[in-house]
Amino acid sequence: MSVIDEVIEKVKSKDKDQPEFIQAMTEVMGTLRPTVDKHPEFVKAKIYERIVEPDRTIIFRVPWEGDNQEVHVNRGFRVQFNNAIGPYKGGLRLHPSVNLGIVKFLGFEQIFKNALTTLPMGGGKGGADFDPKGKSDAEVMRFCYAFMRELYRHIGPDTDVPAGDIGVGGREIGYLFGYYKKIVNEHTGVLTGKGLEYGGSLIRPQATGYGVTYFAAEMLATRGVDFKGKAVAISGSGNVAQYAVEKVTQLGGKAVTLSDSSGVIVDEEGINAEKLAFVMDLKGVKRGRISEYVEKYPRAKYFANKSVWDVIKEQSLHIDIALPSATQNEISEDHATALVKNGVVCVAEGANMPSVLGAIKIFQDNNVLFGPAKAANAGGVAVSGLEMSQNSMRLAWTSEEVDARLRGIMKSIHKASLDAAEAYGRKGDYLTGANIAGFIKVARAMLAYGIV
Repeated sequence: MSVIDEVIEKVKSKDKDQPEFIQAMTEVMGTLRPTVDKHPEFVKAKIYERIVEPDRTIIFRVPWEGDNQEVHVNRGFRVQFNNAIGPYKGGLRLHPSVNLGIVKFLGFEQIFKNALTTLPMGGGKGGADFDPKGKSDAEVMRFCYAFMRELYRHIGPDTDVPAGDIGVGGREIGYLFGYYKKIVNEHTGVLTGKGLEYGGSLIRPQATGYGVTYFAAEMLATRGVDFKGKAVAISGSGNVAQYAVEKVTQLGGKAVTLSDSSGVIVDEEGINAEKLAFVMDLKGVKRGRISEYVEKYPRAKYFANKSVWDVIKEQSLHIDIALPSATQNEISEDHATALVKNGVVCVAEGANMPSVLGAIKIFQDNNVLFGPAKAANAGGVAVSGLEMSQNSMRLAWTSEEVDARLRGIMKSIHKASLDAAEAYGRKGDYLTGANIAGFIKVARAMLAYGIV
C-alpha cells in the first residue's frame, strides 16, 4: 500500500463522522500520487501524514439573547489548519449546517488555495451553526459580539485573519471587527472584507466572482475561444454569483440562471446590467427571494425547490459554460452528465467543492475544461490578502490597481496549475496541477522547519 493510500485509510478511520473533510482529503491526496516518487524527502518527513492534521481545532459555545430575551446557545468553530507559509487565512461561515467536518474540509482546501495565490497566507476556516436568516439586525449583532468574545483570543493580524463566507457579509464583518477592536484596543487588519471606511479594499466584494470568470477565460483561451456569445449557467445569488454575472456580461457572455435555497430563475434573454442591479438590491438590501425576479421580469421562468443543475437536466437547457457558485456538492454525477449532453465546454468552480468526485471525473473524461475551486475561486482570498497588505502599509490602492493585481494573480494560478500538471505527467489536468502546485509550496516550507 502506498503512503497516499495509508493516509487516506487512516483519515477515513479516524474521522469517519466527517464526510465533507474525507471527500476533500481524498480528492487532494489522490492527485498527489505523482509527487511521492519525485520527493522521497516528503515521505521521510511524513509531510503527507502531517498535512491532513490541523495545527489545532477550536470549538466553543456561543450564548446570545434574542429580541424576546430568550437565551440561545450555538456552537462556534475555528480550525487553524496550516500556517507553514503565512498566518492562517480563511472565512467564517454562519449556517445551520456548520459542523467540524465542514469547517475542516474548508480549512484543508484553503491551505492549497492560499498557496496558489502567491501571497503569504496559511489555511484556516471557522464559523458557527447560527442561521442569520430571519434574524433582526440587533440579533445578528448580539450573536457576532458573543462569537467574537471567544474568537478574539485566537486571532490576530500575524496569527489568524478571518474573512466572510456563507452568512457573513459586510454587516457581520462590521459587527465582528467593531467588537474585536473594542476588546483589544487596536485597529489592525485582523478581519478582511471590511467596509472601505474602516480598512477594506476596493474590489473585495467582486473578487471571487470576477476571479472565477477570469480563470474560466484563461481556460477557454487555451482552446482559442472566449465568453462572447456563450450561454453561462451560474448558481447562487450572493456576492460570488452576482459579480460573476457582471464580469461574464462585460466579457460578452450571457448569464441565464441564478438561484437561492428556494428555487431557480432561468432568463434565456440574459441577465443584463439592469436586471443584475435589481438582483443586487433584492438580495443585498431587501434580503428577498430570487422568485421575485420573475415578478419584475415575467419573460423569465421560476422553478421552485430546484437547483440550477436540476433545471438544466430536466429542461435540456443548452449551456456552454457553468460557474457553480452556491455551495458544496451541488453538482452530482447525473447533473454532470446532463451538462455534458447539453453542450458544456467549461466548468469553473466559484463555490467550495461544488462538484462531487464522480462529477469531476465525468467532466474530465468528456474533455470539458474543469477549473477546481482552490484555483478558480481563489480570487476572493487573493484580494483578502491584498487587503491585508494595504492594512499593513496603511494605504489604499485604486480599484483599477486591485483589479489588475487580481487578474494577474488568476493568470498566475492558471499557469502554475498547467505547469505543475505537465511537470508531473498529467498535462491539461487542472485539478491535479492546482493541488500539486499548492502542495509543493507548503510541503517545502514544512520541510524547512523540521518536525514541528
